Amino acid sequence: MSSSVDYSVGPLDRTAPFYVAGHRGLVGSAIWRNLENEGFQNLIGQTSSELDLKNRDAVFSFFARMKPRYVVLAAAKVGGILANNTYPVDFLTENLQIQVNVLDAAREHGVERLLFLGSSCIYPKYAEQPIREDSLLTGHLEPTNDAYAIAKIAGIMQVQAVRRQYGLPWISAMPTNLYGPGDNFSPKGSHVLPALIRRYDEAVQAGARSVENWGTGTPRREFLHVDDMAAACLHLLENYDGPSQVNVGTGSDVTIKELATLVADAVGYQGDMTWDTSKPDGTPQKLLDVSLLAKAGWTASIPLSEGIRQTVAWYRANSQHLRG
Repeated sequence: MSSSVDYSVGPLDRTAPFYVAGHRGLVGSAIWRNLENEGFQNLIGQTSSELDLKNRDAVFSFFARMKPRYVVLAAAKVGGILANNTYPVDFLTENLQIQVNVLDAAREHGVERLLFLGSSCIYPKYAEQPIREDSLLTGHLEPTNDAYAIAKIAGIMQVQAVRRQYGLPWISAMPTNLYGPGDNFSPKGSHVLPALIRRYDEAVQAGARSVENWGTGTPRREFLHVDDMAAACLHLLENYDGPSQVNVGTGSDVTIKELATLVADAVGYQGDMTWDTSKPDGTPQKLLDVSLLAKAGWTASIPLSEGIRQTVAWYRANSQHLRG
């Protein structure tokens, strides 16, 4: 590596080739939109049919041909609890393949700055709240998605290894629960917020007088709009250079009952809300400590109520394509 090359963190060159792996996903598409809005002129995206990131030779050939200067690795095999619990081999193997191929090719072909996106599920199931970055590897993982979590932890470790061995300012970011335009609203595969939006919107359309929710409604969860997440990623690439992964969240949480009320208000549902307490609640609280992110100079700006209204509007505008 030439000593004359300056790899210090600072403003990114808006004309340089910038590869967003997973640019069609919830996070990747938001990152792409944000980069366009920020004036980046040479964005590179490939669908999974155009480039199979599990194919090592294809990935290396792509990097040799396109020579991206910057990379955000947002591509991953993702799914809900049922899928993670049923197909752990798929989630472990495919995510490891994607990560190792992209990270190795990026290093081989001189990518200056790279941001690897993980998940808050990397932290121990019973980590102290709010969860700090140094909680990583201090306890047992949630068994239902431990294979996925291990793959993401391996990605963090590979980024840290590249920093140590090659001195590159590569970084990792761990988002909290994300939501927004492009989310998964399918009945079986969606997470709690899009699931609530679909359920309450359908109740409005059907004129239902009551909506039943799972559990007691008391667990607390943190939610971050994907547009905030996208803004945080660019900010970190331009302002943060450290070995630790960075938690990305709002620093505040709501109960599931409060969340359901916000969704009901956003869709215009005025009926009753009941709770099936025989159904599981899950972890009582899952909140990220975002002190490191704040120290790097970034805080979330989209209020949850406003973000939910935006997401409801997007869902209604696109519901004909979403309902199977």
